Amino acid sequence: MKFVCKQTELNEALANVSRAVPQKSPISALEGVKLHLENGTLELTGYDLELGILTKINVQSEDVGECILNSKLFSDFVRKMPFETIEIEVDENLSAIIRGENTECKIPAMSADEYPTIPNSDTGDDFAVPQSMLKNMIEQTIFAVAVVDNKPILMGELFDVMDKNFNLVAIDGFRLAVRSETIDTDNHYNFVVKAKALSEISKLLKDEGDEKVTMHVSKKHITFEIGKYTVLSRLLEGEFHNYKASIPANHSTEVIVNTRNLISCLERCMLLINEKAKAPVKCNFKDGIIKISCATSLGKLDEEIKADISGSQVMIGFNCRYLLDAVKASESDQVRFLLNGGLSPMKIVPMDGNAYTFLVLPMRLKDE
Repeated sequence: MKFVCKQTELNEALANVSRAVPQKSPISALEGVKLHLENGTLELTGYDLELGILTKINVQSEDVGECILNSKLFSDFVRKMPFETIEIEVDENLSAIIRGENTECKIPAMSADEYPTIPNSDTGDDFAVPQSMLKNMIEQTIFAVAVVDNKPILMGELFDVMDKNFNLVAIDGFRLAVRSETIDTDNHYNFVVKAKALSEISKLLKDEGDEKVTMHVSKKHITFEIGKYTVLSRLLEGEFHNYKASIPANHSTEVIVNTRNLISCLERCMLLINEKAKAPVKCNFKDGIIKISCATSLGKLDEEIKADISGSQVMIGFNCRYLLDAVKASESDQVRFLLNGGLSPMKIVPMDGNAYTFLVLPMRLKDE
């Protein structure tokens, strides 16, 4: 097969599709990108048996054919071709020739027959939301996904859709993040998508505008239609944690604090913390002041931040990274903390509405 295309279009397609290609796989075909040429359209596929990314670009060709090219090698050559158009030819001996003006290189190809079949989850059971909405929901929750597989279901995020309410939920056992929106669907969905897939999906979603992403849901897979890209992910199996039961309904102390000031303070605390020097960050909420302290073998920090505090005084300790991640994810000038003493989770909510809810579990403080 033979085709001519724009270098920029092929380079962009390869860069995105290759995110689903494993660096090493017992199935050597999966280390490549599958090319399928037909009717002047080139379809590119990357797949690792869990995540698949597909896209199509227009090319100049009347040929029909398909093959597999090593993802890294092919991508690198295309990226380093400084020409507006390039020509790709794959001969009967499965050699791929990449040409651009006075440059020509040859790399080996593989038969497309060795490529696994990608499951089809386009069952007609689907719903759509704005791309910018889903991107923001992922970015505000993915920090709370578990990174170890003690409970594999928590390495993904729960899509909980009911009564036109869409909750995206992440839990790692020490913190919880819920991002909520109202959407136009009467269907009920409850499934878990692996965080790796959501991270790649987020890179393809647009930050603004009205363009939508359509999700097709089947029993074991979900497909995201994002513009000219199709992303397929295997759903995680198991029972997700009952997150609604974990969120406290009441509080005895409310704190309103400037987000930027708190982030700066916590980042200074992080300078004293590493794998060998661990300690909680202590927060004392009292009389309009948050007294924050952190002491490790590397040093000690004490700082006071003004805040609006109502209710009982609270002395509480947190994993500094967990608290910092949640405060950063609030993406607002001010944030509200709702507490029930020093041994219960702290609830972090926006100043108005219920767009997000974060929980951070406390660390027990040693008696001084």
